[in-house]
Amino acid sequence: MAIVRAKEIREMSDDQVEKQLKDLRNELLKERAITSTGGAPESPGRIRELRRTIARILTIRKEEKK
Repeated sequence: MAIVRAKEIREMSDDQVEKQLKDLRNELLKERAITSTGGAPESPGRIRELRRTIARILTIRKEEKK
């Protein structure tokens, strides 16, 4: 899954944002599982990228609620 920019998130519907967030969290869970079992992740920076994208989505959702 690619990085989602703030502009793209704002253009998505609520359902799309929820689906994207769910997919990103599942992907993060898989990456952490690989790391915790002692395996080397495919891309070491991927976990950081996923965490930042999730935070970006949550921040924009909170801004829109205000």
